[in-house]
Amino acid sequence: MTDPQARDTRGIALLLASLSALGPFSIDTYLPSFPDIAEKLHATPIQVQQTLSAYLFAFAAMTLWHGAIADCFGRRRVILWALLLFGLASAGCLFAQTIQQLWFWRALQGMTAGAGIVISRAIVRDLFDGPAAQRLMSQITMMFALAPAIAPVIGGWLQQAFGWRSIFAFLVVSTAGLWFACFKQLPETLVPEKRQSLKPAYLGRTYWQVLSSPRFLLACAALSLNFSGFFIYVLSAPVFLMHHLGLPETAFLWLFGPAMSGLLCGSWVSGRLAGRRSAGFAVALGYGVMSTAALLNLTISLSLPPGLPWSVLPLFVYTIGMSIAMPSLTLFALDPFPAQRGLAASCQTFFQSGFNGLSAAVIAPLLWDSTRTLAGGMVLLMSAGLLAALAHRKLRLLPG
Repeated sequence: MTDPQARDTRGIALLLASLSALGPFSIDTYLPSFPDIAEKLHATPIQVQQTLSAYLFAFAAMTLWHGAIADCFGRRRVILWALLLFGLASAGCLFAQTIQQLWFWRALQGMTAGAGIVISRAIVRDLFDGPAAQRLMSQITMMFALAPAIAPVIGGWLQQAFGWRSIFAFLVVSTAGLWFACFKQLPETLVPEKRQSLKPAYLGRTYWQVLSSPRFLLACAALSLNFSGFFIYVLSAPVFLMHHLGLPETAFLWLFGPAMSGLLCGSWVSGRLAGRRSAGFAVALGYGVMSTAALLNLTISLSLPPGLPWSVLPLFVYTIGMSIAMPSLTLFALDPFPAQRGLAASCQTFFQSGFNGLSAAVIAPLLWDSTRTLAGGMVLLMSAGLLAALAHRKLRLLPG
């Protein structure tokens, strides 16, 4: 007989995963359209790449505020307004006539898309603690993994059939459906007596408390660097797949399928570990798997020409390790601030999305010239993340 509480948990996990996936979906779906956008809007490849940078930097800047606003006004109200504005921004992208207009509307998309991932993390901590929170985070990650896998496939089909504008029409329709689901199903998890002030003095003190915490910063650095070791391949997908591997615009599943399958497997493992082994064990296991994958990737890129399936196999293994470590590192960052979970989640997402913006604007273009440089970048980014995680562990184990 099915446990009603488990059924309810799966329901909220599905809704929170959909909200969290909105940001990645608006990145991955239009990647197959980069050449068409450049041709139709008379733009250079770098100018089209900057539509991604505009999105990511705006995403990062606004995530600092989503959580604080949700701590003041409640989770549900902020989510509904953010979805409405994201849908309007997607309609703006649909009708953009120049690359500059597309930059503007993509930036507005970025400003609103972050509400889903920030407030979803806060809702998890509103509802659960300890292993239960880790288990729900893992369920969300497992469901979330499907979006980046199918988004570029859908984008490739739409691009081939109707052109690049159809992708933003799809985002308008899907956002409207998500808004309706949240309106009907999303509960308010922050009771009025626990809401926080938006007064500048209070916010200034609280932001300083969070952003000056070494434990918080090190956990965020580990998360961001681990993710960037994989994300450089997402950012370089048109070059990696279409140039280095010689695949068509409908073949993006070769990258996103293995990677998201790894994310799914790792999240399942993390959920199984919750309550059985410590969060520190999960982080250590995740880094062991990521290290193996990064070194395998570098070895393959140095010894074999680019090709399938060997050039994408290490990404499957890497994302297994990344998603085993991710839920525990996420909770490590939020746990020191139980009264300001929304604001802390905002700062965490700001940190990661700001680094993603840097990866899009600088790191990925520096690395995408060959599969060897991409593999070397993965090793360096993952190694830096490991150092941050080790430093965090040392602080976490200090008495007091």
